[in-house]
Amino acid sequence: MLKGLAITPPMLGRISIGKVIEKNGKRLPEKDDQFTITSQVHSREGWLVHPLNDELRQSKDDKLRSIPVRLLFNEPELNFRADYTLFDRQSGRPLCVGNGETCKRVTQDGVQSLPCPSPDACPLAKGSACKPYGRLNVVIGEEDPLGSFVFRTTGFNSIRTLAARLHYFQAISGNRLACLPLELRLRGKSTRQSHGTPIFYVDLTVRSGMDMTEALRVASQLDDHRQAAGFDQSALDEAARRGFGNGAFEDSEEDVGSIVEEFYHVEGSPSAMSQTARPPMKASLTEKLEAQAERQIPPSDQTKGAHHAPAQAES
Repeated sequence: MLKGLAITPPMLGRISIGKVIEKNGKRLPEKDDQFTITSQVHSREGWLVHPLNDELRQSKDDKLRSIPVRLLFNEPELNFRADYTLFDRQSGRPLCVGNGETCKRVTQDGVQSLPCPSPDACPLAKGSACKPYGRLNVVIGEEDPLGSFVFRTTGFNSIRTLAARLHYFQAISGNRLACLPLELRLRGKSTRQSHGTPIFYVDLTVRSGMDMTEALRVASQLDDHRQAAGFDQSALDEAARRGFGNGAFEDSEEDVGSIVEEFYHVEGSPSAMSQTARPPMKASLTEKLEAQAERQIPPSDQTKGAHHAPAQAES
């Protein structure tokens, strides 16, 4: 296994609830009220739609607001990884990934493990693109039991809901999370911050047409069938755990450009500009981080001036 390279689940496509559009020479994220399943092929018009996207619709006019899925692993954190992540807007590379206690940060001396106080209390995160960032891998259909589609989100509601559901389902199923018949479902809500405009987030429920008792029975039967066939779920979870831990950061250089463009847009940022209008790179964000670290404000001032980011529309 190549050291320094995170080995992630084989990916067949993406699941999103938004897209990037071209407007006035700029590429801007646009939210949506339905799922879109795309392939891994990108064209000038955007990501090409996967055949499953239309197959799962009841008709061409219906919006895709639920997707039947299974999970790859019994361990919740292997299916859904969520971290505070700071991306370099120019290179698209992750510079700091933390969990609120510790982080891995790119410095002039390489990747170092440092304390992570979370974005609200971190002087390096103020005014930057450090925010919660989650990745959920799910299996759609029966064609490839180890191939997955990834849903990426920076939405707090999606991250909190998915994390809770995964741990609850693992508990009530007797650690048969990978055998449960589940469904991704799009939900809407309004908040004071959204001024009455609905925002959409992703939930994980038992599959439509089933109650919890039936879903648990199906999971138990599938688990027995797999064990009789020699399927070793514990070994699969352990292989995934080693793979994720093999690299400092999960997302590859091929992925981070589209991630920054879709989730971390700000007016005037390089990702928001057309390719021909990009300014020349000056100091790297790593150098800026180092400079900011030397000018860190005292802990007492950090508490007084802690910055609370406004609520963001779900991604």
